[in-house]
Amino acid sequence: MLLNKIKPSAGSNKSIRRVGRGIGSGFGKTAGRGHKGQKSRSGGFHKTGFEGGQMPLQRRLPKRGFTSFSKIRNLKLKECLGISKILKFKNEEIDMSFLKANELIDESTKIVKFYLDVQFNETINIKDILVTNGVRLSIEAAGGSVK
Repeated sequence: MLLNKIKPSAGSNKSIRRVGRGIGSGFGKTAGRGHKGQKSRSGGFHKTGFEGGQMPLQRRLPKRGFTSFSKIRNLKLKECLGISKILKFKNEEIDMSFLKANELIDESTKIVKFYLDVQFNETINIKDILVTNGVRLSIEAAGGSVK
């Protein structure tokens, strides 16, 4: 097979519609545009959304607020924290509200997970926060709890 010998299969390529070439073609005289009117004339098209002078849909509907995409993109829905960040808070119950109050996580954060980044032996109580297995074992060995 040579590239210069390749041809499309028979009937797959249709010839273009030649308009305005006489009565016998079926598209003579008005060339399929009908009689009179804006669409029959050359250059006779309107802009997108134009409804013949009627108030267009995009102008009839009320404007309803605005949400910045950059704000949505910057939301931190999930965060991972090293356990070293909370070691200074001894004998405290660590939960989401505590982390937000101490500005360890963003206000928009919904899920937090602690991972083990240092070895420790302080007693820590964690409530309603995800932890890795290493953190869970270390906390329970030190006498703390994960609920």
